[in-house]
Amino acid sequence: MAVAMKIGFEEIFAEVIAALPDTFKKGENKALGSRLNRLLRLFNDDTKRLDLPKKNTKRSTEDVKKGEKQVCKCSKSRWWSSCFRVCCPIELCEWDEDIARSCEDDTEANSTRNHGTEISLNLNITLEKEDSNLDKKRVFCAVRRPPDFTVGFDTPMKELKTLLLKEEVHQLLLTAPAGCGKTTLVQMLCQDKQIKGMFTNNILFVNVSKTPDVKVIIQNLFSYKGIRPKYQIQSDEDAICQLPQMLSHIGPNPILLILDDVWLGSEFLFEKFQFNIPNYKILVTSRTAFPRFKHTYNLKQLNDVDAMTLFCHSAFLQDESSYIPEEDIKKIVRGCGGFPLVLKMIGGSLCGQHAVVWHSRLLKWSDGHFFFNSDTELLPHLQKSLEFPDDKIIIKECFMDLGSFYAEQRISAAILIDMWAELYELDEDGIHVIANLQELTIRNLANLEMTRKDASEVKSYYNEDFVTQHNILRELALHQSSQEPIGQRKRLIMNISGTNLPKWWMEQKQQPINARLLSISTDESFLGSWCNIQAPKVEVLVLNFQTKNYTLPEFVEKANELKVLIVSNCGFFHAEIKNFQLLWSLPNLKRIRLEKISISSLCKTLVPLKSLRKISLFMCNIDTAFENCTIQGSYALPNLKEINIDYCNDLVELPVGLCDIVHLKKLCITNCHKLSILPKGIGKLVNLEVLRIRSCTNLSELPESIRSLHKLSILDISDCLSISKLPKYIGELCNLKVLNMKGCLRLCNPLPESTIDLKQLMIVVCDEERAKLWEPIKEVLTKLNIEVAKKDINLNRLLK
Repeated sequence: MAVAMKIGFEEIFAEVIAALPDTFKKGENKALGSRLNRLLRLFNDDTKRLDLPKKNTKRSTEDVKKGEKQVCKCSKSRWWSSCFRVCCPIELCEWDEDIARSCEDDTEANSTRNHGTEISLNLNITLEKEDSNLDKKRVFCAVRRPPDFTVGFDTPMKELKTLLLKEEVHQLLLTAPAGCGKTTLVQMLCQDKQIKGMFTNNILFVNVSKTPDVKVIIQNLFSYKGIRPKYQIQSDEDAICQLPQMLSHIGPNPILLILDDVWLGSEFLFEKFQFNIPNYKILVTSRTAFPRFKHTYNLKQLNDVDAMTLFCHSAFLQDESSYIPEEDIKKIVRGCGGFPLVLKMIGGSLCGQHAVVWHSRLLKWSDGHFFFNSDTELLPHLQKSLEFPDDKIIIKECFMDLGSFYAEQRISAAILIDMWAELYELDEDGIHVIANLQELTIRNLANLEMTRKDASEVKSYYNEDFVTQHNILRELALHQSSQEPIGQRKRLIMNISGTNLPKWWMEQKQQPINARLLSISTDESFLGSWCNIQAPKVEVLVLNFQTKNYTLPEFVEKANELKVLIVSNCGFFHAEIKNFQLLWSLPNLKRIRLEKISISSLCKTLVPLKSLRKISLFMCNIDTAFENCTIQGSYALPNLKEINIDYCNDLVELPVGLCDIVHLKKLCITNCHKLSILPKGIGKLVNLEVLRIRSCTNLSELPESIRSLHKLSILDISDCLSISKLPKYIGELCNLKVLNMKGCLRLCNPLPESTIDLKQLMIVVCDEERAKLWEPIKEVLTKLNIEVAKKDINLNRLLK
């Protein structure tokens, strides 16, 4: 039987070798060929083959058969011989690893060998004899060598090594999105002379992946070190209890345990492997930035130079490839966003292709086709990051919603609060929204930038926070959102360039779209000519544009379910809006956010918005716009509860007409540095609960009329540098609970006598100098807590 198996193996092997091109057998790709020859020699030695376990023989044969299919598949491509290293499918690379494992297993079955830091662990060494019912799946624990060609990892490796070798660092997390090269960086680290010299043969590498088996992992660790457990391991608990025995045995030499590719939900493994053993360190790699880690290294994407180098290497672009236009190469590399995996795969897919193919690929991507349509093996790798349990599926929905905005755009958290309050019925204060964004940040699917929060702001103020999303992740979000037919998508995201409207939009017999979220982004060449569409179910409409004049699309007039409208001008100049009167008939419109809009253009056609509850103006030109309105604010906005005005630099005086909106509950005016006067009529806002006049550096005082705001619970005048005193009758704010006056550097006068009447006041936020003013008051107001604010130098706000 052994002879027959040998003959069958040789026939398969011969076909594989015949299919390999000469450049593969000889050149720098000879490693796999060498392993194949080694495996064949093992089969040719009848004596050794008869001694090998039957399952090893079967496995080796299956590995070579698998390779035969892949080689035949790849050999049909005329370019595969020159591009094997980067162009071959992932399956062929995996076959290379399978052959390597077969060689290791077959050799190890005859003589156990120790390779220092690179040792393959085979469960069958000792445990197979103890219990035949043990899980016998092979867990490979060797630290593989890094790829022959790497770029951009030298600095990260030095930084990671420096952090790992610090005496106080016992557990270290290496985190980055999928495809950034975390495992490659660890492989390079383990090849470093200092690391190898320190940990010698005590580097233990475990590929954890999605469903780790604690018992099997620890059994392999015992087998690797040739140590027999005190008693038979029958459960995870048995394994964990005996692991310290093995770790202590291989000490006191330093030990490095590497847990590679730990998924969210598998962090329990890290906790189970923590022991109080001298010179014992754990290095974890994960797509998730687990908050519990005290020491974390964030691996960044490649810079432009390194990205170009890796891409050109992957695409084999040498001097003879100069016929590929340089501008095309730069655009493609820019689109890959510095992700090593994306650069390798996209470069590999273009290797040897004609310049026309390169340009064609670019045109497809610009028309809304994605990288993932060009390389089908890239998508599954990135999609693994989007696996959520059923109770967190809303996090995935939030991730895909982020694709509604321009690539690399700083998305205000306030926008997402408006969107998700209506789409997913999240709280209007934004607590659950911020929690979801934190989850996406932990998973490296987005990046939430938050300003430092005082006690008064933790649960209610997120206007200065923003989110960014890497272009590749945005591509992934767009791809995931486009899997259903246009009419059936629950979110429809369109990017329009010039007059190139989508074909389906121009069809005469157009079917209604059923999307709840509709996002339309246009560029600076868009001429504003809309085709009519039917969007009866849209609840959130996001309009991104870059022109000085913009016309709201006609279909808005019939969008009766519309609840949130976001109009964002990303151009350089303030824009004028036409067709604003279309909104008057919308019965459910609750929230409007306008960014970089000339408000005077709206007031010319201002119509009553009876259902509107919140309006936000960001970087808008207001000037005297409201003074020229043809109708009063109280009539036009009868149900308005909240007004936010941020970075409106031409606002000098708050329009008097806004003081007639008596149902208003929140008024926030922030970063309006020319604002110098609040009207006395502000006292008419008797239902006001929150008043934020924040970072308005030219405002010198608050009007005495605010004494009438008996429902006011939060007063925020932080960073109003010119305010020198509090209103004389501030004590009449009988429901005031929070007063934020940090950064009011000119407020040096003694507090008004009426301050002692603030019986409900619980928190005052201020700096050390202002805190001294409140010390006498604390003897009377026993509930009062004085919070001394820390200095917060946040330059991110200047980039808005």
